[in-house]
Amino acid sequence: MRVRCFISAKTGAMKKAYIFLATVAAFHAQAQPLYFPPVAGNTWDTISPQSLNWCPEKIDSLYGFLDSNNTKAFILLKDGRIVLEKYFGTHTQSTPWQWASAGKTITSFMTGIAQQEHYLSIADTTSEYLGQGWTSCTPPQEEKITIRHQLTMTSGLDDGVSDNHCTEDTCLVYKADAGTRWAYHNAPYTLLHDVVESATGMTMNAYVTQKLRNPTGMTGAFVPVDADKVFFSNARSMARFGLLILNRGSWDGNRIMTDTAYYDQMVSTSQSLNESYGYLWWLNGKSSYMIPQLRTVFNGYLAPHAPADMIAAMGKGGQFLNVIPGRNMVWVRMGETPDDVPVPFLLNDEIWQRINDLECSPIGVDKPLQRSGTVQLFPNPASDVLHIKSGQLISGIEIFNAQGQCVQRLHAYDRELTVPLSGLPGGVFFIKAALPDGGVWTGRLVKD
Repeated sequence: MRVRCFISAKTGAMKKAYIFLATVAAFHAQAQPLYFPPVAGNTWDTISPQSLNWCPEKIDSLYGFLDSNNTKAFILLKDGRIVLEKYFGTHTQSTPWQWASAGKTITSFMTGIAQQEHYLSIADTTSEYLGQGWTSCTPPQEEKITIRHQLTMTSGLDDGVSDNHCTEDTCLVYKADAGTRWAYHNAPYTLLHDVVESATGMTMNAYVTQKLRNPTGMTGAFVPVDADKVFFSNARSMARFGLLILNRGSWDGNRIMTDTAYYDQMVSTSQSLNESYGYLWWLNGKSSYMIPQLRTVFNGYLAPHAPADMIAAMGKGGQFLNVIPGRNMVWVRMGETPDDVPVPFLLNDEIWQRINDLECSPIGVDKPLQRSGTVQLFPNPASDVLHIKSGQLISGIEIFNAQGQCVQRLHAYDRELTVPLSGLPGGVFFIKAALPDGGVWTGRLVKD
């Protein structure tokens, strides 16, 4: 039976198709195969923002926001191709910059490579590679700490010491049994380098060059900065790493990470204490999260404006690598921030707000569209129920799938509506709200 939608009666079928062709063009591209830039050289295919229905003035607004927040480099990839690439100040395409804690994800990846090559198992005790007495814990306490605990920030070592970057045994003090406490503690992470080097017999930089840089064309290296090991490279190298992660550890048919079980664990909740943390990767779309320096568990998504399937590398100064499998998208931000926050996740979410607003308004609507502040959708992404709140009365709601088909409708005359979603499959949908004056508001909904 054909579903007849009340708003579509006002326009013809061809006009409706025209509107949705423009609106969903960006999402049809998700089915495109990934492009990989050549390993050698500086060639990288691009696609125009206009092909995604992104407006030049909104791109300028995004760049203005980035510039005002001390950004040095920004790159956005769709299907592996560059859509946006912008450098600020004296920063250039080849300028190296620190990844800060975003570089932890390279260490996570290399630990997985070491496991797949049977140099180690993440279930091994850390003492097996660093020797007994690498902490000031008692032998039974120290023996409980495994490589997996280092990957998940659950070593149980005290992050409240005067310098939690210090890797000397006198700085590594017992706080709780390994696996029972989550704390963003830099020193146990840094010692993963020593673990991998002890297991492989290679320096971390030599191992990264052999297993990661050479197959992907990345540049860069880990550099000692006080007690830390900080990765430095340019923005395109960070984008290459993001593209590798987007393709589940495979580069243009060359499967670098063959241990798919490790990959899946790396980008999934790694422990029950902080649902939004994998193996040194930050995860969105979870019911709660913890952040560095606080012992509080916060309810909701880590990045409310980002897609639920976002996985991210984030570091001090706003070094961001966002990977979004559902959109075949990767974006990179390098730069500085005015604060001293170890992981400035709020800035990451603010950038997402502007990325979400890049689309031009749909073409062909009879009356001017109301801006996003008029009608609010929450939660978004949603699972079972969507709440809609409007600054003016809504006379009806229609939900369309990515093909422009009306899949659900609700007649109403209210400012606040609740829409059941249990009958819809997961994916991207578009919502039209009919306003009493004949105007139409449109918005995008992600259904988990």
